[in-house]
Amino acid sequence: MTRNEKTVQKGKKNKSISSAILWILAAAVLVILAISTMLNWGFMKVGVTTLLSMSGSNAAVGLRHTIEMADGLEEYVNGVIDTYDSIPDEIRSQQDSDAYRAYFAPFLESDFYKETTAVLEKDQSRYSFLEKDVYLAMYDREQMTLVYLLDPKESDQEWNARVGEWEQADQKEIDAFFSTEKDILAHRNLSHRYGELITIADPVLNHDGKIIAFAMSDIPLSYVNASSAIFTFLYSLVLTIVLVIIFLIIRAVMKKRLVKPIREISKAAEQYAMSRTGEHTDKNIFTQLNVNTGDELEELSHVMAGMEQDITVYENNLMKAAAEEERIQTELGLAAKIQLGMLPRVFPPYPERQEFDIYAMMDPAKEVGGDFYDFFLIDEDHLALVIADVSGKGIPAALFMMSAMIVLNNFASEGYSPAEVLRRANEKICGSAKVDMFVTVWFGILDLKTGVVTAANAGHEYPAVRHPGGEYELLHDKHSFVIGGMAGMKYKEYTLALEPGASLFLYTDGVAEASNSQEEFYGCERMLGALNQTGGMSAQETLQTVRRDVDRFAEGAPQFDDLTMLCITYKGC
Repeated sequence: MTRNEKTVQKGKKNKSISSAILWILAAAVLVILAISTMLNWGFMKVGVTTLLSMSGSNAAVGLRHTIEMADGLEEYVNGVIDTYDSIPDEIRSQQDSDAYRAYFAPFLESDFYKETTAVLEKDQSRYSFLEKDVYLAMYDREQMTLVYLLDPKESDQEWNARVGEWEQADQKEIDAFFSTEKDILAHRNLSHRYGELITIADPVLNHDGKIIAFAMSDIPLSYVNASSAIFTFLYSLVLTIVLVIIFLIIRAVMKKRLVKPIREISKAAEQYAMSRTGEHTDKNIFTQLNVNTGDELEELSHVMAGMEQDITVYENNLMKAAAEEERIQTELGLAAKIQLGMLPRVFPPYPERQEFDIYAMMDPAKEVGGDFYDFFLIDEDHLALVIADVSGKGIPAALFMMSAMIVLNNFASEGYSPAEVLRRANEKICGSAKVDMFVTVWFGILDLKTGVVTAANAGHEYPAVRHPGGEYELLHDKHSFVIGGMAGMKYKEYTLALEPGASLFLYTDGVAEASNSQEEFYGCERMLGALNQTGGMSAQETLQTVRRDVDRFAEGAPQFDDLTMLCITYKGC
């Protein structure tokens, strides 16, 4: 069976999901009805209690909304609490006295108090139901008391009574209302039961989300027992009617807005799957869908249509990008061949000359690189040696490298000293280059008769030298400024005497700065260690030994810089 056939069969099986949903919905209705008929007196009591609590909660929420709309809420609350805390204990204990009430008389004249009480007295019926008491209060957790901020008299429901009065509160009560202080938005309505009384509290928050008061409602439970029987009958009857109506409505809506659109989208998906394998020739399958549900299914059909168009565009662009990538890779390969073709690649380069053994290699980090080496006979007795490193990588560095290589070769061929060659090359490159690039160069001329090397270093790495019977050591030669960095520079040169059997090793920073997966550098110490294992080896074997040691150290980590080396052993005349 093909993958497409499996997709089609799977789609046909999924069509039964819609009917399964209807069956599940019907079963859910039956289960709910069965549970509703099995509710006993205890469940009804809980239900009535919950209903009364909800009523009290709504009253508390209504009170909170009312006071939050008035200006000066936090100032009023803080003022009452601060006044309460400042009253001496002997006066606070006599809260029914005129002396105690005098402390809170100014708050009865505040704009917040007048505005809030006017609204509350106007809509008093909203806050009185089933003998519940609605009021605004705040706990003083240090004094373990509940301080009333707005509380009507039980006789006439006036809102100007009991401002500042208090009653003792226990720790459990306080903990019940402050237990969710850190997550108050997720637990807005709080409750606590005292015998046959339930207190509902809705926290009042300031702008910082801190509780500054509670809108409270007290619910008596004396109505619970009397109302349970009536509630049982009404609850079951209403629930049955509502569930049947909801089931019928949902069933009709599901068929129209869910089942049919899902089948259309599923069929379009099957056709699209077949079109991807060539079994269906229709195009724009999802665009032809006519799903007008005005909800997520219609949005899904539009998304699928857009996806179909995007895939088509993407595939076309991908084909163009693949062709362009292939062209670029071909051109890069050709550029790499041209670049390598400019470097001496045939070894030994001068089979007839026995005075020296020379070998060099370059391994670019990308297809083309910015490093280069060169060596050539200026005349019968003088061999020019060059190794350089252009700032940057890739094609720009490769072009700059070829330009610098030609300039150095031309001036060296005219017989100038190393320092003069670098000076003239710097002036030439600074005068013609319009890019912010430079090149470090070590340039030397070996006298094949005497073994004396006259060299100049334009910001390049220190060469390594091994004298007969000794080990490789870095030669800390005189550095001058890089080539192409600034016009008018002068370059210093020095001499180095090579006895027969001595070797000179030149390299770019790609050797010393090769890194492993732990981001450690190979370094000059490891390089000298590898070189000192090459006693008696040819120049080619020496470079191959160093390269193997670098690869062993890198442990497969990617190469980030060009790696270029040149080694020459002077044998004498």
